[in-house]
Amino acid sequence: MSIVTVQLGQCGNQIGHEVFNAICSDVHGTHGLCSKKENESYHDACQERFFCEEESEVPVARAVLVDMEPKVISQTLSMAARSGYWKYDDRSHFCQKQGSGNNWANGYSVHGPRHKEVIMNLVQKEAEKCDRLGGFFTIMSMAGGTGSGLGAYVTQCLRDAFPTSFILNHVIWPYGTGEIIVQNYNSVLTLSHLYQSSDALLVHENDVIHKICAQLMNIKQISFRDVNQVIAHQLGSVFQPTYTAEGGLHYSRNPLGDLMETLVPHPEFKMLGLRNIPQMPENSLAYSTFSWPGLIKHLRQMLIANAKMEEGIDWQVRPPRLGSSIPSSHSTNKPLQFNTSIANLVILRGKDMHSIDLGSFRDPSLYTSWLNPQDAFNAWKTPRAFNKYEKSASLVSNSQFLLKPLDNVVGKAWNMFASKAYIHQYTKFGIEEEDFLDSFTALEQVICSYTIL
Repeated sequence: MSIVTVQLGQCGNQIGHEVFNAICSDVHGTHGLCSKKENESYHDACQERFFCEEESEVPVARAVLVDMEPKVISQTLSMAARSGYWKYDDRSHFCQKQGSGNNWANGYSVHGPRHKEVIMNLVQKEAEKCDRLGGFFTIMSMAGGTGSGLGAYVTQCLRDAFPTSFILNHVIWPYGTGEIIVQNYNSVLTLSHLYQSSDALLVHENDVIHKICAQLMNIKQISFRDVNQVIAHQLGSVFQPTYTAEGGLHYSRNPLGDLMETLVPHPEFKMLGLRNIPQMPENSLAYSTFSWPGLIKHLRQMLIANAKMEEGIDWQVRPPRLGSSIPSSHSTNKPLQFNTSIANLVILRGKDMHSIDLGSFRDPSLYTSWLNPQDAFNAWKTPRAFNKYEKSASLVSNSQFLLKPLDNVVGKAWNMFASKAYIHQYTKFGIEEEDFLDSFTALEQVICSYTIL
């Protein structure tokens, strides 16, 4: 099944470009460990998922590019065409001459309705090119105007136009400091609206990725492109083909559906986080060796201690003993900030992955009590290595990982709202105080639900 990617705003378009780049470089890389047949079926599954072939030409990304300013889109189109490996369809983008000025309400209430017909026509055409549509993958920022405001509006339109298709929103969480003054308002409005129309939200935090660039990738002067490439590598490690069944002979045909079935057992819990190991500069790979038991041990501890990268994991955190008198996770005495999960998916890529023991991820004490641990954990695998990493493991988790950042954003936005700061910038575009209150209520419910896991 094919996935149509919708790239929204500057952030969404730049990350989308890097995602297609990462996927292409993985497919065209050398993978001598796999048989020719294995490589061919991997290539075909990836092709069906992300690209459509034009006769005698390079693959064309199944994507719609939307921004209110033309500069980023024209750069993105030309960079893809110059790669020689893939390109965007020249007719599959929409831009205007004027941006949303970091104002969520301008993107949502003005640009959205005004340009709905043109944008949805582009999406419809892209969907019709798919033999079988698996759903939509939107990429957007949470803090600005076009990506977040227009992104929330377009997601709503996708839900109305394609009620049975899966929608996964990839959302970039803003830096904790130093972005824009109204980013917490924009974030609260974005998240609350996406929660209504999306099947799941896959979140990357800018602060975390920045840290990975500095500490794991050893990048001295970190650019947006460096950050976007790390995000794209992690996304590729999840979306590239895998066998979803033990001993499977065919690559999964429905990646978004499989992801939702595995990780979103209840519509109240839609927040997904992603960790990927190892991650290191390309020139260090040749001198590094990894063992599966070591990777799995690190990945599990990253999960339970809520560490976002493998450096600086707190090894003191342990799961609470089942049936013990340890307080529940919503108590202030929660044992060493243990991160309770609803569901986890581990994706293993590389040689000897069939012999790996994943029993430590099936431990019932990792999970909330209302789901059977057998249903709460899944593993997908492929013997084919990913992007020059001989062995790599990814974890997609529906857990309490985002509780603190979410609580923080809602708290800061509420403090501004209580003093009526900047509200007039939103009301002039039709977002009333009632809309803010509805958004706060919706997110406070999400915080409450995740807290009492």
